[in-house]
Amino acid sequence: MTQDAVVIVPGIMGSELRSTVTGDVLWGLSGARWLLRAWTRRDGLAQLHLTEDELAGGSGRVEATQLLRHGTWTPYLRGQEPYTDLLDTVLDYVASPAAVLPFPYDWRLPVATNGKLLAARAREHLTAWREHPSHLAALRHRVDQRPARLVFIAHSMGGLVTRSALDGTHFDDLAADTRTVITLGTPFYGSVKATVILNSGRGAPVPLPHAKLRALCANMPGLHDLLPLYRCLRADDDVRRLDAGDITALGGHPELARDSLAFHARQQGVALPDHRTVVGTRQPTWQSLSLTSGQVTAYEDGPRQNSDGTLIRDPHDRVRYFATHGDGTVYRDAAALSGHVSTVPVQHGDLARADSALDAVADILLEDLPTGPPLGEPGCGLTVPDLAEAGVPWEATVSDIDSVQGLTCTVTDTETGAEHRIPLRMQDGRPTATVTTDAPGLYRVELHTYDRYTISQLVLVGEPGAPVEAES
Repeated sequence: MTQDAVVIVPGIMGSELRSTVTGDVLWGLSGARWLLRAWTRRDGLAQLHLTEDELAGGSGRVEATQLLRHGTWTPYLRGQEPYTDLLDTVLDYVASPAAVLPFPYDWRLPVATNGKLLAARAREHLTAWREHPSHLAALRHRVDQRPARLVFIAHSMGGLVTRSALDGTHFDDLAADTRTVITLGTPFYGSVKATVILNSGRGAPVPLPHAKLRALCANMPGLHDLLPLYRCLRADDDVRRLDAGDITALGGHPELARDSLAFHARQQGVALPDHRTVVGTRQPTWQSLSLTSGQVTAYEDGPRQNSDGTLIRDPHDRVRYFATHGDGTVYRDAAALSGHVSTVPVQHGDLARADSALDAVADILLEDLPTGPPLGEPGCGLTVPDLAEAGVPWEATVSDIDSVQGLTCTVTDTETGAEHRIPLRMQDGRPTATVTTDAPGLYRVELHTYDRYTISQLVLVGEPGAPVEAES
């Protein structure tokens, strides 16, 4: 086991939020009924919207109480698994539960705000752990009796919060007291999915939950901090980075866009100590976009650069596009900040739960280099609908495999635990399962592959005939 102090930092929507005025849980309750009420009632998430005071830097109305303990669902971002498995894994490899600090935070706020809070909490945690009797006992078995240092394990947005905490403006010595930073699917260069969220509901009708998410995120600094920073905008026969004007045109907030771009520019020089990156692969993932008359079109491929910064082009001097894939939310290269990368063929929301990812975390905690599976070789991709309707068939499609041999597919009701095996067939060259659920709920689709990987995704199934169009 390790003598170090571990800090677990969740991703966006990975912390339970509670009203300090009423005590009500605003985000993070369990059960499909709560999720359906939250996303299908027009006032279901009203208290999560930032107030003018909060946008101006005020705080105290909402508090983050704990890491997500139940599976949940968000439009576009889809299934988010709880952090209980990650926490249990970490507890198996530390000297005492007192060595572990879960860091819930208000993910609506700017990454910089949460980074400052994390810096203070991490320093307090390390100081307290170094004085703990279990820490002193653990040192007797360690080479040179080295005192504890910090290990950050961060999922998704949590990696950005961790980098902000280590930028030297809060505690100059915090990075020096950090042994390693493990990030799981962190969008260091952003995610095209964030542009789609801000753009939904601005054109053709979209399902009500998707429009509700857009309304929630339009003035949310945290979501703006996830916008892509790399060359992703297809313009004429070139691809360029988004600027504040582009973000405003697609539905973002102009001031938040400028603030976020300036923040990320300051973060470029921040190094993460002994950074280990775990990245999801094989899942179809948006990599680039076009913007026409305020409407975003997202694509599952993107450009590649030559060593001199120019884009790879075909013999006719047209930009070539390549499907790199990723975890379904963050494409692989956008999450690979450091040179030490382990890949696992799982979805974004499952990166803090899948056995293959947890094995990599355990190896690092034990100070062994994580070898990870061969880059890009094992596993396959899984595509499921964003939102389904009870009693109406929908399909789960497998990519990167041309046979059903060795594959099994199951669908589990997350509330009752009832599991059903769904037969797979070949359709349009891809293994496909047709699923029909009789009752509304939150269902986990799991694909078990011949190379012993399990790819998982959560699907929210609504009431039959539920309204799908948003209010204008």
